[in-house]
Amino acid sequence: MPRPQTLQFGALLYGSGGHIAGWRYPGARPDGQLDFDFYAEVAQTLERGGFNTIFIADVVSIWGHQLDSLHRTARSDFFEPLTLLSALSAVTSRIGLVATATTSYNEPYTIARKFASLDHISSGRAGWNVVTSVVPLEAANFGRVEHYGHTERYERAAEFVDIVTGLWDSYTDDAVIRDKESGIYFRQDGRQKLDHRGTHFRVDGPLNVSRPPQGHPVIFQAGASETGRAFAAKYGEVLFTAPTSIAAAVTYREQLDEALREIGRDPGDVRVWPILSPIIADTDDEAAQISATLGSLIHDDVLRRLVQDNLGDDDLSEADLDAPLPEALTSTNRSQSRRDGILAVARAENLTLRQLAVRFASSNSAVGSATTVADHIQRWFDSGAIDGFNVSFPYLPDQADRFVNEVLPILAERGIFEPATASTLRESLGLPRPAGRVFQS
Repeated sequence: MPRPQTLQFGALLYGSGGHIAGWRYPGARPDGQLDFDFYAEVAQTLERGGFNTIFIADVVSIWGHQLDSLHRTARSDFFEPLTLLSALSAVTSRIGLVATATTSYNEPYTIARKFASLDHISSGRAGWNVVTSVVPLEAANFGRVEHYGHTERYERAAEFVDIVTGLWDSYTDDAVIRDKESGIYFRQDGRQKLDHRGTHFRVDGPLNVSRPPQGHPVIFQAGASETGRAFAAKYGEVLFTAPTSIAAAVTYREQLDEALREIGRDPGDVRVWPILSPIIADTDDEAAQISATLGSLIHDDVLRRLVQDNLGDDDLSEADLDAPLPEALTSTNRSQSRRDGILAVARAENLTLRQLAVRFASSNSAVGSATTVADHIQRWFDSGAIDGFNVSFPYLPDQADRFVNEVLPILAERGIFEPATASTLRESLGLPRPAGRVFQS
């Protein structure tokens, strides 16, 4: 299948914005964290602009336990994503609805049922962002003393996804006939049991929801470690990435395409969306000032914890913000790829802890006028390495409004963007509809 010829866009929505101090910026809506009307307003703006998806990230705990920094952020107050997206499905009609759900602290049957339900409720617009959990605090909320190890997380995730997709195939597309005259609701020969017996799970099935409109809701994934990339190549359909340069994006795409071919998948059946954090103003200088202001709004305690929470378990609460990172750092059971990327930048440029934290808070930024941001997007797209972007607006609603009203029209005029109009998410992304599997009886 050929890759799309025009840009695709998803929007990562997180209350008042994606920047850790975005809620403090003038004009931002800190009350938006738990304001459904606010989410609905932003979602409708994005749908009007032609975005393909809304994406709600999630962790099943508060994001960090250090109260010195946590009480200065909006990261302990957010909606459960599937509940929110089900509500948003009623006030939108075309845009895809993507939610994070962890394979570490859920059960396959429950996840299969929830996403099948969302797909039916939204008439085929559901997507599942598969994660293995990167916040160790999640373990304690589910009866575990320690978080699963990195390798075990991905082994469990692979079995989990196999079960979920199998459960979505519990019924054939034509099994449910609802024939009043004959009194037959579904054909017996159109239903099958999964009868899964594995290392981590035992699941009989079948699912108590008929086959989703898309066959399977679209699978999103963001694994970037070696294990994560292998998992993404096997299961992912839209991959979230965070390359630090166009050259890195090209290398990632080449390695991904090779991995896909090796396991018999068509590279055209996978979309690659790096993250993009646009800061848009009337001029480049004004946008740079917004970026600087956002950096200045991050409290020192938050700066320290921002680095600590993404590097591992070293205590940086007393670290000198204007000195480089300590040389000796312990290993971590968190995201390996994120840690490696942060350390690489810090060591290569000899950044102070403060510089590193501010840089990380504003990573993947495109800062400037609408034309400057559009130029940035086009350079990446012209490289052939990406299919679109997962856009994280630093604060809302202003930056979403400017992106839709100012940047997208420029990209459309250049012929590299067409608003999404398809009725299902798979159609919108140009992805094939999976055929139902037949299980051995």
